Amino acid sequence: MAKTARPIFRCAECGHEVAKWFGRCPECQAWGSIEERGTASVTRVVAGAPTSAARPIGEVDIESARALSTGVGEFDRVLGGGLVPGAVVLLAGEPGVGKSTLLLETAHRWAENHGRCLYVTGEESAGQVRLRAERTGNLHPEMYLAAESELSALLGQVDQVKPSMLIVDSVQTMSTVSVEGVPGGVTQVRTVASGLIAMAKERGLPVVLVGHVTKDGSVAGPRVLEHLVDVVLQFEGDRHSSLRLLRGIKNRYGAADEVGCFELRDDGIIGVPDPSGLFLTRREKAVEGTCVTVIVEGKRPMLGEVQALVAKTNLPAPRRAVSGLDSARISMALAVLEKRGKVNLFQKDVFTATVGGMRLVEPAADLAVVLAVASAEREIALPADLVVLGEVGLAGEIRRVNGVGKRLTEAARLGFKKALVPPDHGPLPDGVRALVANDLVSALDVLGLNRRRNAVKGDDD
Repeated sequence: MAKTARPIFRCAECGHEVAKWFGRCPECQAWGSIEERGTASVTRVVAGAPTSAARPIGEVDIESARALSTGVGEFDRVLGGGLVPGAVVLLAGEPGVGKSTLLLETAHRWAENHGRCLYVTGEESAGQVRLRAERTGNLHPEMYLAAESELSALLGQVDQVKPSMLIVDSVQTMSTVSVEGVPGGVTQVRTVASGLIAMAKERGLPVVLVGHVTKDGSVAGPRVLEHLVDVVLQFEGDRHSSLRLLRGIKNRYGAADEVGCFELRDDGIIGVPDPSGLFLTRREKAVEGTCVTVIVEGKRPMLGEVQALVAKTNLPAPRRAVSGLDSARISMALAVLEKRGKVNLFQKDVFTATVGGMRLVEPAADLAVVLAVASAEREIALPADLVVLGEVGLAGEIRRVNGVGKRLTEAARLGFKKALVPPDHGPLPDGVRALVANDLVSALDVLGLNRRRNAVKGDDD
């Protein structure tokens, strides 16, 4: 019986195949991405010989899959302990954020601890990478460097050098003659990534791929690229700050919500195991319009400072400027403060910001933002040893947040002695006194923010 042929329609963004053309991909919801890819013959699949015999799961050897430390502590934290042999890691980030600098440091530490490492660059010449490595002090005899942009030449370098780790910078600059398309295109990126992944699994070679990002910060290229690799990491940071955050987006070998902190310097990049001090301003006395809270990034609690400034204006539409915070959430918080807390913000500009380039999007910071604005409007400074936790609802209630004990333990370690928390907060660490508030009005009363500064009597409590 003759084989029947049918057309293939494939999404250029995620690689999803459908039986007919759609205007919108049913998998990734991208518009106009379905393209016809010729025809395929409908054939019957015949069972073949298995490549390896199936065994009970308890008899499978796991020693070959043990993670090896990269030598960079914060990188290991996000990876889940280190690089697993045969794992493929995709590291994405904006241009100039420090991806190549971090990987040069990783290659140096790996060469010191585990042997030969191959760094393949497709964006720069070998001499340019050597200059940066020399400037950051990342030179080692077991670090090998090659400038290649073709997949077969890259695989030839691997056969010749026989490294124990491979770094490719970047996957969008690599191409292969086996398929059509320009470097960085959907077809080229998918084919190159598939070839590197197959090589990594066959040889047990850990591979780190550098990826580009789009305007909205997501990983460039087909979405199927993120499905193919084992680990997806996002390297981010403000151009005006030296702080860099390495976030785990996908991780088959560990937690996917872990965060590593780095500081980018002229002479290289270093891990910051205790970043809480970077987001606080040390003052001798309290200042109105500031409030300290504790957020949790992955499994790591970090203290952050919220600052607010309230100023009168003659404009018909007062300004609401936000930096480092969610503007939509700030708008709701200000509305709750004005409606439930009776704090007058009419014809007043409100500016809110974080310190040190930190971005606060967690609901646990709601109460700190609200109290910072109330402190600035009332011109009353909050106690310098106070930390605030709580989510503020539209009805003005203060809701409990997760991990209160872990957050306050970190606050106590840095010298904070009082905590404004919602009810049912659980056990507190030694040396921390709880100030309980059920709603926004009671929180303002506890801190004395329902009166102006010239009417306040007594202490800060």
